[in-house]
Amino acid sequence: MIDEAVGPSEPAPTADPRVFSTVGPELVDAVRAARPRRIVLQVPAGLVRDAHDLAAHLRRETGAPVDLGARACFGACDAPSRDEAPRADLAIVLGHSPIPNVADVRTTFYVEMRSSRGDVRAMAETLDAAGVPKRLGLVVSVQHMDLVGPLSEELTRRGYDVLVGRGDRRLAYPAQALGCNYTGAETVRETAEAFLFVGTGRFHPIGLAFAVDRPVWAIDPVQGSLEPPIDRASLVGRRQLLVATARDARRWGILVSTFAGQMRMPTALALQERARARGREAEIILTDRIDPRDLVGRDLDAYVSTACPRIALDDSANYPRPMLTPPEFLMALGELPLEPYRFDTFH
Repeated sequence: MIDEAVGPSEPAPTADPRVFSTVGPELVDAVRAARPRRIVLQVPAGLVRDAHDLAAHLRRETGAPVDLGARACFGACDAPSRDEAPRADLAIVLGHSPIPNVADVRTTFYVEMRSSRGDVRAMAETLDAAGVPKRLGLVVSVQHMDLVGPLSEELTRRGYDVLVGRGDRRLAYPAQALGCNYTGAETVRETAEAFLFVGTGRFHPIGLAFAVDRPVWAIDPVQGSLEPPIDRASLVGRRQLLVATARDARRWGILVSTFAGQMRMPTALALQERARARGREAEIILTDRIDPRDLVGRDLDAYVSTACPRIALDDSANYPRPMLTPPEFLMALGELPLEPYRFDTFH
């Protein structure tokens, strides 16, 4: 069955006029209607190759000047700032959905690049053959959101209990994954035997494994390939070891991102207060995108990032000193135990 107690099996169609499934006539018509003086186009790394052709297409179809944002884009949390595109009054962000509790700094159109590609019957057969547990939480990237309903129905027909969780106010859809927020999965964690991520790459499966203490399988809906469960114990063990190395740190840098969707100054101030109460020095460091080169040569023993938690979790080896998340920082101070491990969910 599909567990209706935690949310529908398929997200309701959005009525948000800012959101478009793909680059198509609806987007062009909306841009024309908005009559922008200038457009800034932001794309994720995987779509950079097509960005220039898309910019030319928009210029040709709408008559509006189009600038391309060069900075790597990781989500709606780091859409182009006013400083980055001071002349643009319309932003077009590809590959991401809006974050409901983050206000746009200008009119912004989100093109989610939805794809319904994927043979749900073949996918279900692959899960059966691998012995994936039957009480299964479903998590997807926004590009493959249209598969939630068909895949849930096919799995239900085969005897699975499909659990689709509604997340908090940061998530636009049930079952949606954000790198900083897996609260949809967390709402069904106690019921689920395992989780299935539908999408490409290991970024979301790794984040999901940090957030829920259940086996996390991942299936690529286009290729049909199934990855075995993430080794969560190894992931968490490495983080706990890093926390242990930072326990004697006396001078801390608390990193705060100025991106609208990543700014957590209240959290940073609270952590600074906790550090000082424990006899540590702690300085707040402001930046937009956190770059290891900006931290070289500083007289600090360790860092805590209040920006996207994946900076610390995925890129820690790139930094000159230990880089922790806020819960890990409290572990290092002795205010939280190492177990259970707490993912730094961005609400």
